[in-house]
Amino acid sequence: MNAPRWLDDDQQRAWRAYLRMQAGLSAALNRQLQAASGLSLADYDVLVHLTDTPGGRLRPYEMQRALDWEQSRLSHHLSRMQRRGLVERQECADDGRGAFIVLTEAGRSAIETAAPDHVETVRRLFFDQLTPEQVATLEELSTRVLARLDGADR
Repeated sequence: MNAPRWLDDDQQRAWRAYLRMQAGLSAALNRQLQAASGLSLADYDVLVHLTDTPGGRLRPYEMQRALDWEQSRLSHHLSRMQRRGLVERQECADDGRGAFIVLTEAGRSAIETAAPDHVETVRRLFFDQLTPEQVATLEELSTRVLARLDGADR
Protein backbone atom coordinates (compact mmCIF):
# COMPACT_ATOMS: atom_id res chain seq x y z
CA MET A 1 0.00 0.00 0.00
CA ASN A 2 1.39 3.41 -0.98
CA ALA A 3 1.87 6.15 1.59
CA PRO A 4 -0.41 9.18 1.16
CA ARG A 5 1.05 12.01 -0.87
CA TRP A 6 0.23 14.84 1.57
CA LEU A 7 0.04 18.39 0.33
CA ASP A 8 3.02 20.55 1.19
CA ASP A 9 2.47 23.87 2.99
CA ASP A 10 2.24 25.91 -0.22
CA GLN A 11 -0.20 23.46 -1.80
CA GLN A 12 -2.28 23.34 1.38
CA ARG A 13 -2.55 27.16 1.51
CA ALA A 14 -3.39 27.35 -2.21
CA TRP A 15 -6.01 24.58 -1.97
CA ARG A 16 -7.72 26.07 1.08
CA ALA A 17 -7.69 29.55 -0.47
CA TYR A 18 -9.25 28.13 -3.64
CA LEU A 19 -11.99 26.36 -1.64
CA ARG A 20 -12.76 29.54 0.35
CA MET A 21 -12.80 31.61 -2.85
CA GLN A 22 -15.11 29.18 -4.68
CA ALA A 23 -17.54 28.97 -1.75
CA GLY A 24 -17.47 32.74 -1.20
CA LEU A 25 -18.05 33.52 -4.86
CA SER A 26 -20.91 31.05 -5.13
CA ALA A 27 -22.57 32.49 -2.01
CA ALA A 28 -22.12 36.11 -3.13
CA LEU A 29 -23.38 35.41 -6.66
CA ASN A 30 -26.37 33.50 -5.30
CA ARG A 31 -27.24 36.36 -2.91
CA GLN A 32 -26.95 38.94 -5.71
CA LEU A 33 -29.14 36.95 -8.07
CA GLN A 34 -31.77 36.28 -5.41
CA ALA A 35 -31.92 39.93 -4.38
CA ALA A 36 -31.96 41.35 -7.91
CA SER A 37 -34.08 38.82 -9.79
CA GLY A 38 -35.44 36.11 -7.51
CA LEU A 39 -33.34 33.51 -9.35
CA SER A 40 -30.92 31.20 -7.60
CA LEU A 41 -27.48 30.51 -9.02
CA ALA A 42 -28.75 27.02 -9.92
CA ASP A 43 -31.75 28.55 -11.75
CA TYR A 44 -29.38 30.81 -13.63
CA ASP A 45 -27.15 27.88 -14.64
CA VAL A 46 -30.13 25.96 -16.04
CA LEU A 47 -31.40 29.01 -17.91
CA VAL A 48 -27.95 29.77 -19.36
CA HIS A 49 -27.70 26.27 -20.81
CA LEU A 50 -31.15 26.56 -22.34
CA THR A 51 -30.49 30.02 -23.83
CA ASP A 52 -27.22 28.75 -25.31
CA THR A 53 -29.08 25.96 -27.12
CA PRO A 54 -30.87 26.49 -30.44
CA GLY A 55 -34.59 26.33 -29.77
CA GLY A 56 -34.04 26.70 -26.02
CA ARG A 57 -34.55 23.01 -25.32
CA LEU A 58 -32.47 20.10 -24.10
CA ARG A 59 -33.06 16.51 -23.13
CA PRO A 60 -32.72 16.02 -19.35
CA TYR A 61 -29.63 13.82 -19.74
CA GLU A 62 -27.96 16.60 -21.77
CA MET A 63 -28.72 19.12 -19.03
CA GLN A 64 -27.51 16.70 -16.37
CA ARG A 65 -24.24 16.22 -18.22
CA ALA A 66 -23.79 19.96 -18.83
CA LEU A 67 -24.37 20.86 -15.18
CA ASP A 68 -22.69 17.76 -13.72
CA TRP A 69 -25.62 17.24 -11.35
CA GLU A 70 -27.12 14.05 -10.00
CA GLN A 71 -30.35 13.06 -11.74
CA SER A 72 -32.45 13.51 -8.60
CA ARG A 73 -31.11 17.02 -8.02
CA LEU A 74 -31.87 17.99 -11.61
CA SER A 75 -35.35 16.48 -11.49
CA HIS A 76 -36.29 18.26 -8.26
CA HIS A 77 -34.82 21.56 -9.41
CA LEU A 78 -36.58 21.42 -12.77
CA SER A 79 -39.87 20.68 -11.01
CA ARG A 80 -39.43 23.81 -8.88
CA MET A 81 -38.55 25.88 -11.96
CA GLN A 82 -41.52 24.45 -13.83
CA ARG A 83 -43.89 25.44 -11.01
CA ARG A 84 -42.52 28.99 -11.30
CA GLY A 85 -43.09 28.98 -15.08
CA LEU A 86 -39.39 29.30 -16.03
CA VAL A 87 -39.21 25.99 -17.91
CA GLU A 88 -41.62 23.38 -19.16
CA ARG A 89 -41.38 19.75 -20.14
CA GLN A 90 -42.42 18.69 -23.61
CA GLU A 91 -42.77 15.17 -24.91
CA CYS A 92 -40.24 13.95 -27.44
CA ALA A 93 -41.92 12.83 -30.66
CA ASP A 94 -39.03 10.43 -31.43
CA ASP A 95 -39.07 8.77 -28.01
CA GLY A 96 -42.42 8.25 -26.29
CA ARG A 97 -40.73 7.92 -22.90
CA GLY A 98 -38.45 10.90 -23.43
CA ALA A 99 -38.96 14.59 -22.87
CA PHE A 100 -37.35 17.95 -23.45
CA ILE A 101 -36.70 20.71 -20.96
CA VAL A 102 -37.86 23.86 -22.72
CA LEU A 103 -37.21 27.50 -21.90
CA THR A 104 -40.45 29.46 -21.50
CA GLU A 105 -40.95 33.13 -22.32
CA ALA A 106 -40.96 33.81 -18.56
CA GLY A 107 -37.63 31.97 -18.25
CA ARG A 108 -36.13 33.92 -21.13
CA SER A 109 -37.36 37.19 -19.64
CA ALA A 110 -35.98 36.24 -16.21
CA ILE A 111 -32.46 35.54 -17.49
CA GLU A 112 -32.44 38.57 -19.77
CA THR A 113 -33.34 40.72 -16.77
CA ALA A 114 -30.86 39.03 -14.42
CA ALA A 115 -27.85 38.73 -16.74
CA PRO A 116 -26.56 42.35 -16.81
CA ASP A 117 -26.34 42.69 -13.00
CA HIS A 118 -25.00 39.15 -12.64
CA VAL A 119 -22.22 39.75 -15.17
CA GLU A 120 -21.33 43.04 -13.49
CA THR A 121 -21.07 41.23 -10.14
CA VAL A 122 -18.82 38.56 -11.71
CA ARG A 123 -16.60 41.34 -13.10
CA ARG A 124 -16.51 43.27 -9.82
CA LEU A 125 -15.84 40.29 -7.55
CA PHE A 126 -13.55 38.31 -9.82
CA PHE A 127 -12.19 39.69 -13.08
CA ASP A 128 -11.52 43.30 -12.06
CA GLN A 129 -8.71 42.05 -9.78
CA LEU A 130 -6.97 40.05 -12.51
CA THR A 131 -4.59 41.01 -15.26
CA PRO A 132 -5.12 39.62 -18.78
CA GLU A 133 -2.16 37.29 -18.14
CA GLN A 134 -3.78 35.98 -14.95
CA VAL A 135 -7.04 35.37 -16.83
CA ALA A 136 -5.11 33.39 -19.45
CA THR A 137 -3.36 31.39 -16.71
CA LEU A 138 -6.70 30.72 -15.01
CA GLU A 139 -8.13 29.40 -18.27
CA GLU A 140 -5.09 27.18 -18.81
CA LEU A 141 -5.23 25.78 -15.27
CA SER A 142 -8.97 25.21 -15.43
CA THR A 143 -8.69 23.48 -18.79
CA ARG A 144 -5.99 21.15 -17.46
CA VAL A 145 -7.97 20.18 -14.39
CA LEU A 146 -11.16 19.72 -16.44
CA ALA A 147 -9.31 17.46 -18.88
CA ARG A 148 -8.12 15.34 -15.94
CA LEU A 149 -11.66 15.20 -14.55
CA ASP A 150 -13.08 14.26 -17.96
CA GLY A 151 -10.52 11.47 -18.22
CA ALA A 152 -11.33 10.23 -14.72
CA ASP A 153 -15.03 10.03 -15.55
CA ARG A 154 -14.40 7.55 -18.36
